[in-house]
Amino acid sequence: MSVSAIILAGGRATRMGGVDKGLVQFKSKPLIDHVISRLTPQVDEIIINANREIAQYTTFGYQVLQDEIIDYPGPLAGILLGLKYAKNDLVLCVPCDSPLLPDNLVQQLKTALIKDSADIAVATCNGNTHPVFCLCKKSLLPSLESFLAEGNRKVSAWQKSQKYMEVDFGNDHVGFENLNSQQDITKLESK
Repeated sequence: MSVSAIILAGGRATRMGGVDKGLVQFKSKPLIDHVISRLTPQVDEIIINANREIAQYTTFGYQVLQDEIIDYPGPLAGILLGLKYAKNDLVLCVPCDSPLLPDNLVQQLKTALIKDSADIAVATCNGNTHPVFCLCKKSLLPSLESFLAEGNRKVSAWQKSQKYMEVDFGNDHVGFENLNSQQDITKLESK
């Protein structure tokens, strides 16, 4: 079963001093470049959700979509775009600021989703849930549209209202680390 991925790069990046996080350098390459490299062998389509620096994101060679809901409503706006425009029935969502995401992310989520006949599989690691690392069925689009239309914005609240499951990735927390500041980047680069 083919999988599309949407990389969520549409946030305000307030903790990164307003600099677009996906374009911040990590090991001499933009963060999103690392994410794309990790995703390319795992998925059949990549879409980027960005609301600023559109021209720069376009240079990566993938479709770039801007939120259709105004005022930066958060990750659900990007997930909505994935469910709406992806070519495949399964849509992986990942943030742009996790350059070391697991090489087996799609395989693990997809296997569990199919085995348990779930609609959403969410990654967990080291006892923590990572809602923006998820695999969703495209058929959830109407549900998400309704949830957002009601003014809701919490990713996990929407996910848990569906046929939801968690997939444990053990203790490999580095793969799910979000780099929210220059200090986070420096710390991870030194490991």
